Amino acid sequence: MSVWQVPVDLLARSRFTISPMTETVAALKALRRPSSPWQHAWRQAHGDAYRAMLARRPVVRALLAAAFGRRWIADFLTLAPASAAPTFPEELAVVAACTDEQIRADLRATKPGPLEDVLSSDGLAQEVAYLLDWVWTHTVRPEWPAREQRLRADVVARTSRLSAEGWSGVFPDLAGTMQWLGDGRLQVDDFPAPPRPLDGAEQLVFVPAHCVRGWVLWARPTRFGMVYPARGILADAPVPAPDGLDRLIGPNRAAILRRLGSPLSTSHLAALTGLSLGSVGDHLRVLLDAGVATKRRSGREVLYWRTPLGAALTDGSTDPPARPDSGSGTSDGSR
Repeated sequence: MSVWQVPVDLLARSRFTISPMTETVAALKALRRPSSPWQHAWRQAHGDAYRAMLARRPVVRALLAAAFGRRWIADFLTLAPASAAPTFPEELAVVAACTDEQIRADLRATKPGPLEDVLSSDGLAQEVAYLLDWVWTHTVRPEWPAREQRLRADVVARTSRLSAEGWSGVFPDLAGTMQWLGDGRLQVDDFPAPPRPLDGAEQLVFVPAHCVRGWVLWARPTRFGMVYPARGILADAPVPAPDGLDRLIGPNRAAILRRLGSPLSTSHLAALTGLSLGSVGDHLRVLLDAGVATKRRSGREVLYWRTPLGAALTDGSTDPPARPDSGSGTSDGSR
């Protein structure tokens, strides 16, 4: 197993950090080889564009084949963040500053053996930067607000636990292979390797990511870190119950909202639902106040329809036409 010898003062200075670059590498790993139902479902949305990009970039294909070994990831993809709150452009600039020979050396260390001929050309750093920027731009950045929110929630929860229990209470829950062994020894994975003293290190960070298994970060000899799966992100999203909207806002109000996929008047809604004009008007006022419906006058009538928020609540569904005997003409007493 790989063990880091962590000085007491370094552990005391360690912190949790959110890294857009680490999240980008996690997304790249999921694009290459998803390992959970969540990742398989996510990859379906991006797989075609990812494969098309690789088809246009033979150097990138060769880089990827060599950068992910059975045990290790090439060091230029696992640089520890240099600041407490790095941005993606800042982290990308660090990777882009690597020399071609440095990248080739990292690739040889990751997957021993001769490299493909295409990797002997100049411009490898630019190809790596292109790959990472593509993954960030096309897959991570559009989701970044939601991703960052989940990552920050994880950091807040773990920081609270750290305050209550110390690092010995935090490590067992970070990752399956990470363990605090005592006496300054931190097991970072279960691969055989000699102990690594961190006496000269200036930084030790722990970085949550949307991943199944964590990995080591470093910019030796001064910066070290560990990536771990953020809590709860891989859980399957619950399937909404068929009557969930009815229970949330009441069946009559939900029936009106579902029918507002196209503009309808109050009298038309009353005819469709079997509710009285007064009841329909009451429900429409609530839907307007909640921002899930909007209205506009058209001649003598006022027409109502769903807003994007209302469409999201109904998931674009509509009710079947009401039968002549449906509805009682009374308002929904539950709302």
